Amino acid sequence: MARGKRGAVEDAGALFAPLPELRASSRPSGKAPPIPEAHYHEHRARLRKRFADSGPDSLADYELLELLLFRIIPRRDTKPLAKALIDRFGDFAAVLGAEARRIAEVPGAGESVALELKAIHAALQRAARIEARRKPHVGSWSKLVEYCRLAMQHETREQFRVLFLDVKNQIIRDEILGEGGYDHAPVYPREVVRRAIELRAAGLILVHNHPSGDPRPSAADAAITREIVTAADALGLKVHDHLVIGRHGHASLKALGLM
Repeated sequence: MARGKRGAVEDAGALFAPLPELRASSRPSGKAPPIPEAHYHEHRARLRKRFADSGPDSLADYELLELLLFRIIPRRDTKPLAKALIDRFGDFAAVLGAEARRIAEVPGAGESVALELKAIHAALQRAARIEARRKPHVGSWSKLVEYCRLAMQHETREQFRVLFLDVKNQIIRDEILGEGGYDHAPVYPREVVRRAIELRAAGLILVHNHPSGDPRPSAADAAITREIVTAADALGLKVHDHLVIGRHGHASLKALGLM
């Protein structure tokens, strides 16, 4: 029994014995070892420099998208996600124009990336709308078309919107007056005219999109245009044009002789 107790005491003494002196090479220096820089940091620096030196046209769509993703995802290589988004939606504009729900479905994106990209898209739309409003539409037709395309070319449902103009042909209001499915957005001429009177508009530009991508107007497009023109003429309102926005272009019913 005594021997057993003594062995236990000796074992305890060994357990609590002081630790041996640390070697100089293994003694903590007081400074944390340097963390190796992530491999994508140099890539980001090169991409930013190319953008600054040569402008956005020097970058491919996925590279420009990477620049946006840098700040949204600061601690991850964003090239694979940028390429995945382009592959899913087709091009840079289509990524920004896609529904938030569909962006979030792309692996690596999620709701936060979708929200940030839609905020950027909204900012571009607002800037284009302000620019379109700033000058008479006749003098800045390309700006107006650019705004309409930015707002509508990637919509998955058909929208019918009306740009209400004042006597100087400047935009008073841009409103969606009809929204429907893949190939139809109901709109009522009396509602268009009633809203124009409420806003004290002097003229109108009709705009709708074709989610199919083909901007060629249909017979139904031409028919509703004529009905709205007839209703507007009766009250002294001028319908300047009806634009059809497709994914890769637009069509003017006025230029086609359909109104």
